[in-house]
Amino acid sequence: MNRLKVMLLGLAVLSAASLRTVAQVSKDAGTPMRGVHEIQVTLRKYEFNPGSLRVRKGEHVRLIMAAADHDHGFKLDDFHINLKIPKGTTVAVEFTADKAGTFQFRCSNVCGLGHRNMKGTLVVEG
Repeated sequence: MNRLKVMLLGLAVLSAASLRTVAQVSKDAGTPMRGVHEIQVTLRKYEFNPGSLRVRKGEHVRLIMAAADHDHGFKLDDFHINLKIPKGTTVAVEFTADKAGTFQFRCSNVCGLGHRNMKGTLVVEG
């Protein structure tokens, strides 16, 4: 009879530990990935809004870009990104900000007379 009590006690302990693990996994599944810095950017003649983006070195960055009025582009040479964002669409790009500094991005799709001035900055704080 003592063996039965020991076995039942062992099963109870394992069950409680399993329930805690399942509860933690469920809780984690509902939370956003840690370390992702998400920024919404609107592109319209002849600006990025916001025009200055700030992140920390080492952060995983997700830019969600929407072209409001025309086909636009997003070129960030220092992180090897060059995308076309068609009018009326939203495009996401992800990268790791693995170097500190101030980096210029620009529109890479001719969008009119002010195209050359459509620029912004990414500041990666070390």
